Amino acid sequence: MWPLDLCNLNYRGCSVFLGGPACSPLPCPVLHYSTFLHRLATMVPLGPLHWACRTLLISLLQVYCLLPSGVHGQEYLLQVEPQDPVVPARGSLLVNCSTDCPHPELMTLETSLLKEPVSNGVSWVAFQLSDVTSDSKVLCASICNGFQMTASSNITVYRFPERVELAPLPPWQPVGKNLTLRCWVAGGAPQTRLSVLLLRGEEELSRQQAVGEPAEVTTTVLAGRDDHGANFSCRSELDLRPQGLGLFQNSSAPRQLRTFVLPVTSPHFTVPRVLEVGTSWPLVCTLDKLFPASEAQVQLALGNHTLNASVSSQGDTLTATATATASSEQEGTREIVCNVTLAGESREARKNLIIYSFWGPTMNLSESTVPEGTTVNVTCKAGALVQLTLDGVPAVAPGQLAQLQINATERDDRRSFFCSAILEVDGLILYRNRSVQLRVLYGPKIDPDKCPQHLTWKDRTIHILQCEARGNPDPQIHCLQESSGHQVLVGIPFRVRLNYSGTYCCRAANSQGTHTLTVVMNVQDRNPHVVTIVMTVLVILGLVTVTAASLYIFGMRKRNDIYHVNQGSTWLPLTSKQPNEGSPNGEEPS
Repeated sequence: MWPLDLCNLNYRGCSVFLGGPACSPLPCPVLHYSTFLHRLATMVPLGPLHWACRTLLISLLQVYCLLPSGVHGQEYLLQVEPQDPVVPARGSLLVNCSTDCPHPELMTLETSLLKEPVSNGVSWVAFQLSDVTSDSKVLCASICNGFQMTASSNITVYRFPERVELAPLPPWQPVGKNLTLRCWVAGGAPQTRLSVLLLRGEEELSRQQAVGEPAEVTTTVLAGRDDHGANFSCRSELDLRPQGLGLFQNSSAPRQLRTFVLPVTSPHFTVPRVLEVGTSWPLVCTLDKLFPASEAQVQLALGNHTLNASVSSQGDTLTATATATASSEQEGTREIVCNVTLAGESREARKNLIIYSFWGPTMNLSESTVPEGTTVNVTCKAGALVQLTLDGVPAVAPGQLAQLQINATERDDRRSFFCSAILEVDGLILYRNRSVQLRVLYGPKIDPDKCPQHLTWKDRTIHILQCEARGNPDPQIHCLQESSGHQVLVGIPFRVRLNYSGTYCCRAANSQGTHTLTVVMNVQDRNPHVVTIVMTVLVILGLVTVTAASLYIFGMRKRNDIYHVNQGSTWLPLTSKQPNEGSPNGEEPS
C-alpha cells in the first residue's frame, strides 16, 4: 500500500487530496481543459504514485478543478459514520457515507486502507474497511448541485502493550540511598491514552504518559527499612473510557527489594590472650546496628580451621558463639577471625591467640611405700621452658629435671613432696603445682602418754581402757592379765570387777614388729561402813518426817470451834465457847 501523502499533488498552490489524515482540499483555479491536461502531464508528485492513485488523481482533478467556486458554501451536508472511531489493531470497520442532498453524484470514500463496497442507496454508500493497522483518516466526497461536498473521520487504532517489565532491582539496597525504578512498556496504542504507573505494593509512586517505543518510565525513591521485603512493580493503563471501551491494565511481575544497614565499625570480638593445648574456650563475636541482623552470615575461624558457630540475633544486634579447642598442631601464635557478611559486604575483626603447651609437672617416687631406712628418690619433670622447684629447691635451668633423695624414717611417713612449675607465655606468668605422698612402713610403738600404766578403779563401775600405739600399718593392741590371761578390750566401755585387779601386758603388733607395755590395774571394793551410815541417816530422816506430819494434823483439829444452844432463853444469841472454858453451870462440854 502506498503512503497516503504520495497521492497529494501540488501545482502552483493547487492541493489535490487523494486520501490522508491531514489533507484538506483547496479550490483549484479554473483552467482551460487542454491547458489543465498539459500541465497535469508536467506535474511532479511528491513521491512515486501507484497506478490506481494516478488514475484516480486524473479523474478527481477533472471533476474537482472544473467545479465552480463556492464549494465550501454548500447548503447540504455530507456525513461519515462512525465519527472518529477507535478500533483494535488489524480489526475491520464498516464506514457509511450519507448526505441529505436529494440527488448526490459521485459519492465515494477515499482511504489508504483496504476497502470493499458493501451496499449503497440514493443518498448513502457503505464500505467495509479491513486490516486496520495504524491510525488513519477517511474522506467521503460527493457532488450536489454542482458543488463538492466532503466529510472526514479519524480512525484511531488501539493495541494492548505486548510487554510490561520492571527493570531488575539491585540484590541489596542501602537504607538512606536513592533507588531508581525503571519500567519498559513495549507496544500499546494510542500512547496519548497510555499511562505507566510505578507501584510499591498498591501504593502509586509515579504516573507518567508512555512516550517512545518502547516507552521507558523512571522514578526515584529513597530506600528505607520499611522497604525491606516490599514488592515493586509497574503497570500500564490504556484508558479508552472516553471512547466507551473501558480501562485496560497490564502489570509486570513484581520484584522484591531487600534493604540493609551495615555499620562501618568492626565486630566486637572476645578472645583470650593464650590458650593451652587440649583446652577449650568460648569465643563471642557481636555486631550492633545491623539490619536485618537475622539475614547476616557469620564465619568464625581459628587459623585455617573454620569453627562451628551458633548465630543468634536480637533486634539490630548479631551474636555468634563458638568453642575454640587448641591442638598441638596449632601451637604458636594463631589468628582468630570473625567475619560478618550482609548484602555482599563484610565487616571483620582479627585477633591473635597464642596456643601453648604446659606439660607437667609430673612427680615420681622411686617407691611410694617403703620400709623405714630405705633410700627414696623424688623427681619432678615438665615440658620445655618450664622452671621447676621441688620442695623449695629449684631446678638447674628451665626444662631441666628437679630431683631429691632421702633416707626414709618414721617421720617421713605421710610426708608430701611439692613441685612448683612456672611458665611465661607472652608476658603472662603461669603456675602449676603437683604433690605426692610417701608412706613409710615402721614397727608399732605404744605411747606412754596415751596409755596410762597405773589405774585405780572401784568395783562395779564402768570404765574404758585407753591405750594408743603408732605404726604403719596401723597396729592392733591387746591387753592380757598376766596371771589369768583375761583380756580387757581397749577403747570399749566395760564394767570393772574385783578380779580385774592385777598386771596387764598390752601388746601392739603390725607387719613390721611388736611393742609391749605393762599396765597395773587396782580394783577396790566398795566401803560397807559408809553404806550403814547412809542407811541410818535415811531411817532417822524418815522418822522425823512422820512425827512432824502427825503433830501438824493434831494441832489443826484442836483449833476447831464448838457451839452449844442455851435452852433457857430462846432469844439470846449463840455464843462461842472455847473448849477449855467451863460452862456457867459447871458442866463439861459435851
